[in-house]
Amino acid sequence: MFKLVAVGGKIRGLEIELHDGSNVLGRSHDCEHVLAVDGISKKHVEITINNESCFLQDLGSSNGTFVNGKLVKKKTVVDKDKIALPNVIFQLVHVKEKKIVVTKKVLKGNAEGTDLDFGDAKPNDLPGKIKYWFKNTAMKVVYSFNEQYEWNVMLAIFLFMMTCGNIYLTIGPVLTKTQILIETEINERGKHIAEEIVRTNSRYLNEGNMQRINTSFLERLVDSGDVVSYELTDIQGRIVRPVSKIDTLDTDVFTAKAMSKFKSMGQKSYFQTFFDSSIFDGEVGVAKLLVVNDPESGQDKAVGLIAIRFKPDSLRQFSSMSAEAYLTALVMTTILGSLFFAIIYYLTIRPLLDMRRQTEDVLRGKKKDVDFKYLFEELNPFKNTINSILQKNRELMNDDSQDFAEIEEEGPYISIMYEVMKGSPGAAIVLSAEKNVEYVNEMAGDLTGMRENLVQGSNILDAASNEGFAGTLIKLCDDTANNGGVNQSDFYELDGDPYIINVMALMGKDSFAKAYLISFAREK
Repeated sequence: MFKLVAVGGKIRGLEIELHDGSNVLGRSHDCEHVLAVDGISKKHVEITINNESCFLQDLGSSNGTFVNGKLVKKKTVVDKDKIALPNVIFQLVHVKEKKIVVTKKVLKGNAEGTDLDFGDAKPNDLPGKIKYWFKNTAMKVVYSFNEQYEWNVMLAIFLFMMTCGNIYLTIGPVLTKTQILIETEINERGKHIAEEIVRTNSRYLNEGNMQRINTSFLERLVDSGDVVSYELTDIQGRIVRPVSKIDTLDTDVFTAKAMSKFKSMGQKSYFQTFFDSSIFDGEVGVAKLLVVNDPESGQDKAVGLIAIRFKPDSLRQFSSMSAEAYLTALVMTTILGSLFFAIIYYLTIRPLLDMRRQTEDVLRGKKKDVDFKYLFEELNPFKNTINSILQKNRELMNDDSQDFAEIEEEGPYISIMYEVMKGSPGAAIVLSAEKNVEYVNEMAGDLTGMRENLVQGSNILDAASNEGFAGTLIKLCDDTANNGGVNQSDFYELDGDPYIINVMALMGKDSFAKAYLISFAREK
């Protein structure tokens, strides 16, 4: 393991541990190691650690990087080398890591004591145990996914799973019960038809004269489309009705299935009504034995079978209604889930963004410490840690913490730049410290297309119609801020003509840029 120890400069005594891979040092908050020291560029130097080797590369800094007194761009550095940046000297130290042996006793203590991730003791009450188990055991699976996927992507996935689960658990049972009611009604209807056949043809059934059975009302139901088909057979399986199939063996799958079912039940099937139903392609089959009383034996006997196939409108309507219900529920819950996701997402990141902004204000000297107004109890320890780090940073830089009680406003600096702009003979723009457009004179408006009354208060990225132009201005602003406000220039083509863009910054007492003046000069 390598670390940097500040042996000279304002931050003398500061130690920075370098992790494997890239370590970028600079004033920007995007760096892994932030150095709020005058003269250091926003991204000054990169140190790459690869096992036992250490490689240094200057990132195009304004004031350069020195190793053992020599200006370098790229160099492999070793233990005890001195790395000099503006106003600070670091010494590279190679620390031999010690292997820590965890004994069985320690593991037992951790298992029965406090939680390593959250630091909370295992409770004794049941609700507390459930919460503890969920947070420290079940959530480990989620944490492992979070190492590969962004938390907002995981939140969206979990919301979608919750949406689908909610639909299945709420709408599914209702539709299932509705389907059962419809099928029961259809079965009762088939049972009634079978009983009507027995009632109207009891004489012929008792005589065993199956050929004279009247099923004209069933034929009318077939003609009307209410019944798909029917088959009336004798007990041997020969078809009696409809007339078109008379004296043939049944070929219908449902009829054969029903006959086989009844025969397998034995003698008891002659003493009870039995009907079976099944759904095939939206059809419902209902079967019932035709049972009459045998006057000789005084017992009931089966003389035939009636099998009816329905394709009722109610069932078709139910299928359509089910699909529509699921689709409607999916659309509505997706919309609500998206709204819920947006609320949770922005409710979560808002305090984090506010904390970042306030941290930058503290570093710029605009605030004394971080204290946001949003109620987020879990962030309080993090906020206290940040304030402690900022306080330690002030102490290392020998700053009086009372100086931070007064906020240095950027307004006076912007006013000064505005007065300079008014005296400028050419096109000019004034930006705030955050690179928001404050003033645009008429010539600059004609040249860039940015009208002061339309873009005032907007960030230059939003105000400029060309991203390349905006990027050039931002780079020049950063360069002049990193060089104490010294003018920075670059070429850019506007309206088909090459222009020299000059940018200078007005620096505050805290050595941060408070306002920028951008001027344009046509190249001769």
